[in-house]
Amino acid sequence: EPVAAEWMLEFACYCLCRHFGEGGAAAFRWWADVAQALTKGLSKIPTHQKKTVYLCQLLIRIAEGKNLECHFENDQRISPLESALSFWTLLEREEIKLEKLHEDIRRLIQIQIVAVYMEKGYFKEAAAVLERLFTDSDSDKPLRVKLATVIKSKDPYVPLLQSFSYNLLISKIKTYIELFMKENETNFLIQAATKQLESKGLGAAALQNKTVNVNENDKRNLETKQRFVLSILLLRDMLGQMQNCCLNIDSALVWMYINCLLGLNNLQNVEKHGDALACGRKRQRWTYKEDLKLKSGVKEFGVGNWAKILVHGDFNNRTSVMLKDRWRTLCRIE
Repeated sequence: EPVAAEWMLEFACYCLCRHFGEGGAAAFRWWADVAQALTKGLSKIPTHQKKTVYLCQLLIRIAEGKNLECHFENDQRISPLESALSFWTLLEREEIKLEKLHEDIRRLIQIQIVAVYMEKGYFKEAAAVLERLFTDSDSDKPLRVKLATVIKSKDPYVPLLQSFSYNLLISKIKTYIELFMKENETNFLIQAATKQLESKGLGAAALQNKTVNVNENDKRNLETKQRFVLSILLLRDMLGQMQNCCLNIDSALVWMYINCLLGLNNLQNVEKHGDALACGRKRQRWTYKEDLKLKSGVKEFGVGNWAKILVHGDFNNRTSVMLKDRWRTLCRIE
């Protein structure tokens, strides 16, 4: 089970990277719930998975960056982007060589933390977060002074904020993702997949049956498809091991999702299938017990922390989106 959980986390990270920045993509939200549940189940982050965990948490927070009602920390003052900055700091510590890209992303996150507050008209909060973000070091001082001036102007459309926009932050994060994926092409995920499939005699036969015809000269494309197929087949093979893990993951939805992936010729259609699965689930009535668990979770973790509430609550095949929708319904009823 620990191996299965570690592998599942690797795959969840892979899926988050593929769907990041697609604008409220159902597939991204679903895999975010999976990653959160798996991470919560770790008593200690394995050394080889630190970057994977940090990247998952970073992407989840960046995706919710403009939602100030969403909180990932116990301190309700901490916005999603400020929380993301802490994980970006952890990621930087894991890097062997810090490049300009890392500096650019850090600066963009800092600027957008302030920008999001200003866009919402929360100028007092923007000033407060500025005090938390920057030290008195010489390297931070110029940007801190500029942002302080911007906050005083109470104009969220000043050139500085427009030049270092949220879209630019998303673009830079995508560039980092590409480098991360390239660096981890032959990581534990693929090695485990290959070993597991070969032990079951599925390796060569599976690839022959599942990969599409590719030009012999396009070896790189073939290798990418083979790695993807190996990953999907292992996920399906190891799903049974995950059933006994204490994780709030809808295994039936995982199973359908995997089978859809195995039948795809174009990997870009994953988003469409993810949406179809999410919409096609059979509606089930909320029980009184579930409502109590939801109310208790909101009381403990706060409104917006749906992933945390999902992990700690006793819910019947629910997702964080379902919890959010149900809470809105309860608020209207009461």
